[in-house]
Amino acid sequence: MVENAIKTSGTYPTKKQLLKALPKQIQYQTFNRILQYLESSNKIAFNTKKIIWIFPDNPKLEQLLETSTQL
Repeated sequence: MVENAIKTSGTYPTKKQLLKALPKQIQYQTFNRILQYLESSNKIAFNTKKIIWIFPDNPKLEQLLETSTQL
């Protein structure tokens, strides 16, 4: 739910705006834990208090990686 919200928008200025944009209310502690997980797995980055989606999940990229030759 949080992951999809960040993916579709690309960036959010603040945590509060992201929390309000979610379709369901979640506890703030759970929300922070989710953001910590996404940051540790290199899916998001915090840039001057902005939350930015950085994970390369482009379908064309996935297809290219599957069809390419391993070195």
